[in-house]
Amino acid sequence: MIKKPVNLTFTRLTEPDPEIARTLNAWANDPGLAPLIRPHRNQAEVEKGISITTDSLAELLEQHPIFLIYADGKLVGEMNYQVDPEHLFKKETGTAWIGIVIGEPAARGKGIGTRAMQYLEAQIRQQGYKRIELGVFEFNTRAYNLYIKLGFREIGRIADFTYWQGKMWQDIRLEKYLTKPKE
Repeated sequence: MIKKPVNLTFTRLTEPDPEIARTLNAWANDPGLAPLIRPHRNQAEVEKGISITTDSLAELLEQHPIFLIYADGKLVGEMNYQVDPEHLFKKETGTAWIGIVIGEPAARGKGIGTRAMQYLEAQIRQQGYKRIELGVFEFNTRAYNLYIKLGFREIGRIADFTYWQGKMWQDIRLEKYLTKPKE
């Protein structure tokens, strides 16, 4: 059981690593986590899963930055951002679309997501981007509440976006405009 971590570190992944790929693959195919992190059209898609390999991880690293989240030296999650992807709800140039996964169940509810989001926002701000957008499935109320607490505001909903527990659910889109850091 992970207590509230004393030492939380964030590391940018620069090279595909077989152990990291295995861990990300396990999280992506965890039946309790997969419905929270990627959309599915039906139960068969949920059960099919995906495959993350060192080759696919290398391709992802060419497309956008990925940061690893460590709590007291243990890898517990990952986060990333893309700039101006096609799936933005509000097409505004210079927007970072973010994704975050706290993959280890024992690490959830410990404030790691909050600190990770603050770190990711700082990285995005340093790159000169002024806006962040993200999507959260309507049944993921814990994540939704975190994003609202961190200053995101709802800008729209996409109906029938993902399948979970026998029905289709909305994707809630949220945004946050970044300000310059306080000195």
